Amino acid sequence: MSTYHTDSQSQLISKAIRELLEDGLTGVLATVMDSSNAGSNDARVGGKMLVKESGDKVGSLSRDELDGAVMQQSLAFLRARDEAKTFRVAEFAPQLEQFSGALVLFERIEAEPRLVIAGAGHVGASLARLAMLVGYRVTLIDDRAEFVARELFASPIEQSIELIAAKSWANALREAIGSGRGVSVAIVTRGHKQDEDCLQAAINSNPDYIGMIGSKRRTNFVLDKLCEEGADEDRLQRVRAPIGLDIGAVSPEEVALAILAEIVAERHGGSGAPLSAWRRT
Repeated sequence: MSTYHTDSQSQLISKAIRELLEDGLTGVLATVMDSSNAGSNDARVGGKMLVKESGDKVGSLSRDELDGAVMQQSLAFLRARDEAKTFRVAEFAPQLEQFSGALVLFERIEAEPRLVIAGAGHVGASLARLAMLVGYRVTLIDDRAEFVARELFASPIEQSIELIAAKSWANALREAIGSGRGVSVAIVTRGHKQDEDCLQAAINSNPDYIGMIGSKRRTNFVLDKLCEEGADEDRLQRVRAPIGLDIGAVSPEEVALAILAEIVAERHGGSGAPLSAWRRT
C-alpha cells in the first residue's frame, strides 16, 4: 500500500472519529499491532479501521475477509463495554488461517460522558464536584443565580464545571442535554414544580439516564402527574426515582456518591451488587 494511500486513509479515519465524537456516537478503532506470527503479510502492521456502532466502517485492514471478521468482533467488543483489548485473529475468526497469528488492538471511541445536574443545592454541588473528578463533563443548572456563581466553584479543578443560571428550567435542560447521547441527567431540585419541569424536559430529550431525587411519595407524585398529562410511559418507566444506590447515605456528599455510583453502573452495565458476592457463589 502506498504512503499516499496510507496517509489518505489515516486522514479519513481521523475525520470520521471527530464526527463520531461531535455526534455523541460510539465506535471501535481496530489496529493491527503485530503480524509476525500471521500466515500472510497481508495483515499490515499499523493498518487501521474505524467501525461505527451502526456497523459502517471507515478504512481497511487490507483484505475484505479480514475487514468483515474485525467488524463483527468490533461490534461484540462494543457490547462488552471494555475500553481496549487485543485479540489474535484466530480467537475470533479461526477460519481465516492466513491471518490467524495477527494481533489486533480494539479501542472504544466515544465522547467523554456528560452529566447534567438540575439543582445546585448541597447535593447538586457535591455531585458536580465528584462527577468532574471521575471524568464526567458536568453542567450544573439552577434558577437561582447565586447558587451557580463562579466564586462557589473557583478552584482550578472546578473551572471545567459549566454553570448555568436558568430563566426557564425546561429550556435550560433541553439545551444542555442536546441529542441525549452519552448524557446522564440528575434532577435534584428543591420542589415538585421544579422536578416536573425538569423531568418533562429530560424525558422529551431522551438522554441515556434520568434520575430524580426525593422520597418514594414525592417521586411517585411527580411521575403520576406527568403520566396523567400524557408523558411517554415507557420513558417514565426508565426514570430512576428515587435516584441512587442504597448505601445508607446521609450527608450531601454521601448522597452524591450514591447517585454517581448508579450513573456509573448504568453506563458500564454494572449490577451494583457487592463484588465480594462473587467469591461466595
